[in-house]
Amino acid sequence: MNISIICVGKIKEKYWNEAIAEYSKRLSRYCKLEIIEVADEKTPDNAPPAIEEQIKKKEGDRILANIDPSGLVIALAIDGKKYSSEKFSEYIQEQGVRGISHIQFVIGGSLGLHSSVLSRADSKISFSDMTFPHQMMRVILLEQIYRAYRIMRGEPYHK
Repeated sequence: MNISIICVGKIKEKYWNEAIAEYSKRLSRYCKLEIIEVADEKTPDNAPPAIEEQIKKKEGDRILANIDPSGLVIALAIDGKKYSSEKFSEYIQEQGVRGISHIQFVIGGSLGLHSSVLSRADSKISFSDMTFPHQMMRVILLEQIYRAYRIMRGEPYHK
């Protein structure tokens, strides 16, 4: 299985990069992982909604330009479907059974995802009703993908 994470912005903090590198290494046993970072837009403080919409549109266009049309697109969105770790593992496994060989997870920037990206997504998932920094979300997603593969293979994992 090929897994891509298409995300907005570069991660500057060393601790997030170390966590991403660790989970990327762990996942290399189970899948081919690719992380695609698209440029983020500077968001002025107290930007009016119209400016925020323009920013999300620009970031969304960059995301859409990196989507493989033959792959499954899953957007991370607060209003998406919530899964337990076990159900998320089943969901990923089901995609492989259905013949999907490429899953693309999409993480928006600090303002979220533009409607064009959400409408292009084949499904939306949510990890919580809470909002997380997009840098942290990358690590959380990688950990859950890793956990999903461990569950699929009947390997031990922390509950």
